[in-house]
Amino acid sequence: MRRAVIAAAVMVTALLAGAVPAQATEPAGGAGAHGGWVPAPSAAFEQPAGARCDFAIRSEPIRDEVRKLVLDTYADGKPKRDLYAGDLIVKFTNLETGVFTEVDASGTALVEYGADGSMTYYVVGPVIFGFRADGSTLPRGMWLIDGVYSVAFTPTFQKTLTMIHGTTTNLCTLVD
Repeated sequence: MRRAVIAAAVMVTALLAGAVPAQATEPAGGAGAHGGWVPAPSAAFEQPAGARCDFAIRSEPIRDEVRKLVLDTYADGKPKRDLYAGDLIVKFTNLETGVFTEVDASGTALVEYGADGSMTYYVVGPVIFGFRADGSTLPRGMWLIDGVYSVAFTPTFQKTLTMIHGTTTNLCTLVD
């Protein structure tokens, strides 16, 4: 797994430097199947008390320049591999007290989608992931994970974090 994460980090770096593989520039299935970089905005959301933090929270992008590049698709057109990159600053608020923090979640991610509904994010830099209290590798919370790592999702959204190098910060503790 460690080699896969490092290989994905190298690929992400190469893609951002302009070394895009042929399948990303020459769409399968004819012209327009991939279409180049497109905006991939993050939606604001709220979670009730107990879902991720002991209190109700809101997460909302305040600067969102994230874009997506489809690298590969399955025969039915569903995504197989996507690349996400761009600036993302998120305001994270405790809805009970109004205390908030702003965090940089501008990491770059290569996402591989399994045909069974699983997916794996290979990430360089900071990204926010929510973890439930039911068996994932981090405790319940909204986590800012930064560094070089992967997060694998099962089809039922259990998450497994594999950290190569980096840090984890539970945003709930920053606004408690």
